[in-house]
Amino acid sequence: MEQIFDRIYIDSDICNGKPIIRGKRITVQSIMEFLSAGETAEEILKQYPSLEPEDITACMRYATELMNHSFIIKQAVA
Repeated sequence: MEQIFDRIYIDSDICNGKPIIRGKRITVQSIMEFLSAGETAEEILKQYPSLEPEDITACMRYATELMNHSFIIKQAVA
């Protein structure tokens, strides 16, 4: 397991290698989807009692950090 960001890890054997929180089977993507659907951090923490408020903050910081990278969108080949 490799720590790639504060509290965020990647392990190819957990959740198909997606970024996860502190080795748990909870992906950064899941937390960001809950937040983007309008759930509050408090609501997420009730659903996932093993998480800490700092975990949700780390997910948001990680997603923000990803935006510092350049991306190229390629058209799909038919």
